Amino acid sequence: MQKRTIKKVAVLGSGVMGSRIACHFAGIGLQVLLLDIASPAKEGELKPNRNKIVNDALATAIKSNPSPVFTKDVIKNITTGNFEDNMKDITSCDWTIEVVVERLDIKKSIFDEVEKFRKPGTLITSNTSGIPIHLMTEGRSDDFKKHFCGTHFFNPPRYLQLLEIIPTPDTDTEIIDFLMHYGDLYLGKTTVLCKDTPAFIANRIGVFSIMSIFHIMEKLDLTIDDIDALTGPVIGRPKSATCRTADVVGIDTLVKVAIGVKDNCPGDEAKDTFVIPLWLQKMVDNKWLGDKTGQGFFKKTKGDEGQKEILTLDLKKFEYTSRQKPKFATLNAAKPIDDLKQRLKVLVAGKDKAGEFYRSFHYSLFSYISHRIPEISDEIYRVDDAMKAGFGWEIGAFESWDVLGVKETTAAMKSAGYDVANWVNDFLTEGNISFYKIENGKRLYYDVSTKKYLQLSGGDSFIILSDLKEKTVWKNTACNLYDLGDDVVGLQWNTKMGSIGSEVLEAMNKSISIAEEKYKGLVIANEGPQFSAGANVGMIFMLATEQEYDELDLAIRMFQNTMMRVRYSSIPVVVAPHGLTLGGACEMCLHSDKVQAAAESYIGLVELGVGLIPGGGGTKEFTLRSADEMHENEPETITLQSRFLTIGTAKVSTSAFEAYNLGILRKGIDEISMNQQRRIADAKQSVIEIFDNGYTMPLQRTDIKVLGRSVLGMLYAGINGMHRGNYITDYDVIIAKKLAYVMCGGDLSEPTLVSEQYLLNLEREAFLSLCGEKKTLERLQSVLKTGKPIRN
Repeated sequence: MQKRTIKKVAVLGSGVMGSRIACHFAGIGLQVLLLDIASPAKEGELKPNRNKIVNDALATAIKSNPSPVFTKDVIKNITTGNFEDNMKDITSCDWTIEVVVERLDIKKSIFDEVEKFRKPGTLITSNTSGIPIHLMTEGRSDDFKKHFCGTHFFNPPRYLQLLEIIPTPDTDTEIIDFLMHYGDLYLGKTTVLCKDTPAFIANRIGVFSIMSIFHIMEKLDLTIDDIDALTGPVIGRPKSATCRTADVVGIDTLVKVAIGVKDNCPGDEAKDTFVIPLWLQKMVDNKWLGDKTGQGFFKKTKGDEGQKEILTLDLKKFEYTSRQKPKFATLNAAKPIDDLKQRLKVLVAGKDKAGEFYRSFHYSLFSYISHRIPEISDEIYRVDDAMKAGFGWEIGAFESWDVLGVKETTAAMKSAGYDVANWVNDFLTEGNISFYKIENGKRLYYDVSTKKYLQLSGGDSFIILSDLKEKTVWKNTACNLYDLGDDVVGLQWNTKMGSIGSEVLEAMNKSISIAEEKYKGLVIANEGPQFSAGANVGMIFMLATEQEYDELDLAIRMFQNTMMRVRYSSIPVVVAPHGLTLGGACEMCLHSDKVQAAAESYIGLVELGVGLIPGGGGTKEFTLRSADEMHENEPETITLQSRFLTIGTAKVSTSAFEAYNLGILRKGIDEISMNQQRRIADAKQSVIEIFDNGYTMPLQRTDIKVLGRSVLGMLYAGINGMHRGNYITDYDVIIAKKLAYVMCGGDLSEPTLVSEQYLLNLEREAFLSLCGEKKTLERLQSVLKTGKPIRN
């Protein structure tokens, strides 16, 4: 297999998808050539801007929220141009991606031009979502055909993990293997190999799921508000659930895909599900297409007093009305259950209309996916991977079937009039009870063609902690310590939002002790939607309101001591965060030997928002790092001021890359895993490398230079200026001054060298004093009640 490297990529088409695909490639450090049609000259224009269309599109993408780039500085990697003047420049590109309008004739005309300039042997792919891939290669050269493939990114490409790879019969297997690997390792995607069938995998199953829900909604006389309450996070789906998702994607897009499947899949046994309901067609006719037209299933308005209100479409009256909170006994019974798998069982067993909905929905989905094997995929796990990565499902469809019991659910489906594919009947006749199983910590899937259980493709590159239960070394009610193999252990916990309380701190100390005794090192990671929202705010609030200050002091000491144990242990500790990594979780990263962060990690010290300062060593660590960053040729105050502002404004990185700029991650030490699923395996490898290179436990620092009174006065003046400008409240001033006091080492008359423990004591005292303030308690209470702090 030839060695192939990608240094420069051409993206042809700068629409919503093209511009954002270009941004994602630029984000991983590649040079990108972004082209679109030449802008026509305006009458009387002496020097026409032929790149206006592409430049405007890129500017719009960069300004969009959420941002398509990890950091703004990667935009310099993108060069813009137009098809007439710059198509010749693709000769220097290793990969050309076509992302023009979904019309075969236009795509073919673009490929005519590509053939003139493309360097033989380079990759050429199309990002189509609806046109059969093989039709695009008609009339093309053999070299083009060998190196051509469908690469279907999902929008927004930075955030949605799915990349569908769709080869043609002419695509070289080396190209398929390369794209599957490159998409996973470098682009951070779940790469799913698809057959060249209408809508491929994710849209075929996803749009069926949505259309099925619409038909069940009609049958059971449910409202739009009912549907989004029933099909959101409660069943492991995104907050946008069903109707809100349709509004975001575009109702016309949804209808187009549904019609495409109905028209192009005559053998689909469930093609009637893709028939557009009259009310949905009416929405399209009315141009009520969702966010792009300002109204769809939902409509944002302003009330009489100027407050924003979201209205819901009443499908019977066909007018917008105030949202109604659905009331279902089944939902009320299931919501307190944190474990999704247990929750699904309760939902499907419900005795009310919600339970009826869940049975109808799951039965129709299970029936449909069973018939899609081997039509759209030979392997069941590819269907689950596509839905989790493309539609944000927390649990795949075949995985859900396993949870509910394949044998019992199939029997219930047949009784309710839903059939299954013959291979499922054979599967059960052979005595099998689940589509997936775990052996020796490895996840296996049932392979329909061989009727055997096989290991998941690429399984050695991924460590799934929840699959290692039989390798548990130690546990308490919230945490599990697993043997990851190769003399490394891994700790995870299962608290709500990954919050860090006494049980997690106990587990961290115990895990380090066990690792010091028997292993090379420790990985700390979680597999929930977020790594951790930080310390247990509820516990702090309870102790503070009850004025249990001795207990609170002990709790803060325990947190600080645990973070210091992470830093000063005789084995390497590597933390592998992803998603929200806030407050105490950020402090854990700051004290680790190395951070192996997922690219989509949002890390920050956010304590000021709840009326506190970082109290688990975060303030100390930022002070220590600012001291180490001081240079002789610049004022000593610059680095301290920068770090003070990072904490003082509760800045959270919008990516792991930005965390370098905020001084949370350390360049040359901490690393980023583009693919979130690889971060634990990468962290384990880091532990081994650090240990094998002769790890020595560091010594506690006693040489931290703090600047004392002179800089404290300067920071106080800055705080007062912010207050006069109405940027911060009266109470923000109090908190900020306490933070400044700690970071300057107190009211010292001159710069002084101090120890880490000295700073930890100052930090703890400030934290404790703020816990006694009424306004801090109000902020904590607001977070506990609403999830957001108040500005008081």
